Amino acid sequence: MTPELLAPAGSPQALEAAVENGAKAVYLGWGGFHARRGAQNFSDEEFAAAVSYCHIRGVKVFLTLNILLTNRELPAALETARTASRLGVDAVLVQDWGLFRLLHETLPDLPLHASTQMSLFTSGGVLEAAADGCRRVVLARECSREEIKTICRTCPVEIEVFVHGALCMCYSGQCAMSAVLGGRSGNRGRCAQPCRLPYSVNHSPVQHPLSLKDNCLASCLPDLEDLGVACLKIEGRMRRPAYVAAVTGIYARLLEERRGPTRAEMDILEQAFSRSGFTDAYWQGRHGPEMLGTRPENASEFILPGLPPVDTAVPVEFTCQIRAGKSSWLRADDGTGNEVTVTGPVPEPAGRRPLTAEDLSARLGKTGGTPYRCAKVDAEVEPGLFLPAAAINALRRDALEALSAARSAVPVRLERFPPPPLPETRCEQDAPQFTVSVVSAAQWTGGLLELGPARVYAPLEVLAELAALPEPETAFCAILPRVWRDRDEPELKWMLEKVRALGVTGVLAGNLGHLPLVRGMGFLLYGDFGLNVFNSYSLAYLRDKGLASACLSFELRFAQMRDMQKILPAEAIVYGRLPLMLTENCIVQNAGECRCGEPNFLHDRTGAAFPLLPAWGHRTELQNSRVLWLADRPDYRRLGLAYARLRFTTESPEECAAVYQQYLQEKPMPEGALFTRGLYQRGVE
Repeated sequence: MTPELLAPAGSPQALEAAVENGAKAVYLGWGGFHARRGAQNFSDEEFAAAVSYCHIRGVKVFLTLNILLTNRELPAALETARTASRLGVDAVLVQDWGLFRLLHETLPDLPLHASTQMSLFTSGGVLEAAADGCRRVVLARECSREEIKTICRTCPVEIEVFVHGALCMCYSGQCAMSAVLGGRSGNRGRCAQPCRLPYSVNHSPVQHPLSLKDNCLASCLPDLEDLGVACLKIEGRMRRPAYVAAVTGIYARLLEERRGPTRAEMDILEQAFSRSGFTDAYWQGRHGPEMLGTRPENASEFILPGLPPVDTAVPVEFTCQIRAGKSSWLRADDGTGNEVTVTGPVPEPAGRRPLTAEDLSARLGKTGGTPYRCAKVDAEVEPGLFLPAAAINALRRDALEALSAARSAVPVRLERFPPPPLPETRCEQDAPQFTVSVVSAAQWTGGLLELGPARVYAPLEVLAELAALPEPETAFCAILPRVWRDRDEPELKWMLEKVRALGVTGVLAGNLGHLPLVRGMGFLLYGDFGLNVFNSYSLAYLRDKGLASACLSFELRFAQMRDMQKILPAEAIVYGRLPLMLTENCIVQNAGECRCGEPNFLHDRTGAAFPLLPAWGHRTELQNSRVLWLADRPDYRRLGLAYARLRFTTESPEECAAVYQQYLQEKPMPEGALFTRGLYQRGVE
């Protein structure tokens, strides 16, 4: 089956450009809860009209509700989804686990799609989402052809893949750079794109090491179809209608003709928008500096060239009967189950020129100015009769209007309102216990364990290298890699079995795909910050998944954490460098020589130094230049948290113990050092 071509619609004009150029579905934002809040988007009237306009033309409409939501925002977001469902929207894209849970409970017939912001890139993660009622999963852009192939063969739900448009350096849903540096959260639809700014790596010449070229898989469409990918997605809700028209039109023709692009078509795609050209490196299973690209500041505005038209008219078959003494009637059939019949006047005896079947067919075939084209006419006219042209035109007009009404009819969907209440379980604590996370075994050798943390989180691969765990009575938990692939799971399971034998009792899961990976192994499951827990319903979702606690998003304000019903014991990061990015590309290697075993830094234009830590699989985790310090702030102790995490990254063993001691003594922020209070007071947009 030919994959569905999904185009962006950041405005009513862009939507029309997408539909007129062959899109089979569009995705758009309506209301305030989607990931492109800077686009023009749609008013209430425009949204209702857009759904009808698209459905008449056989195009699906997907509503994006793909941001993280606070407790206070959830009711409005849920009402947005209910109204959209009543208008006939075909699916809703979701990032937030709490909203996902609510939608599944209250609007069970409304199809839900897992946004790429959910960070799903393994079969296990996709299957887990499918088991919870998700109909389609948008895979991470970093997945290769072979990885997509494996997921398509393994998973029963539809798979959607980005084929054209902007690439973020960070995995979608895992980027906090814009939020932490400027208060504009990518997880809240307000990304300021700091990745497009110039930086240097280890004082190398200033370049753009975080800015990737745009993705282009135009030459791979037959292969994607063969893999079983259900939907091909074009990125670009912030782009102009001319861009949407050009890119959608070219991809529609390539799909229809099952071929690769010509040089002329590639030129148009590059002119429409590109950053130093295009890349298909992730699709090929590669990465490296050749993926980097920028947009010239003086790039001229794209003017839509004359492109071959795409036939988007809906084929209709007419059956018409004109008989003496009986009302004329016309049936219109679109071939997809919609069939309507309208009646007209009784024909008159003919004068000089009776109506013929040929005349009737010619008149009915004039569908110009409508979304339809006449594919066939079966006309029966008794001899010697006459029907005015105006009456025939009225028959055709009435039939097409009735057909449009049928095609845009809203499906009957079950609603279960009000939503079920949250579980009565309350896990608030008077004061949190300290937990610590480390990146190396050496960091707990300077006296850290003697201070009695409730848990020690350490990377799975670090724990797997140990011969034995330290003696103190501390619960050790393995931090699972935030990014991995299906092919890595045998090695990960081997390491999990090894650390379990050492006495590791728990695992820290930061991705939905971690849950099936460790299920049945006897570990306690704790949720990490990568799960982006933003509300009580997300805690309830994770509780249903069997988690014993969960770390709240560090983009929440203290007041939002305080007001959250703790369905699970909740944890928050109260010390350390906040993780800004997790990248498939090794940023250090891209800048020249790979020296991941040494200290590495990204420097911005102000001279701030952002540590670059190696992540499992030769990836990079970018840390904030400033260290979060809350030892002297009583606020975090009054939020009902069960755990407060000290996150150690670049600290020496002695510094780890000293910081812990200062937190026990509630010491003020050290003078002269680069520290921050994080986002807990100022929050994010």
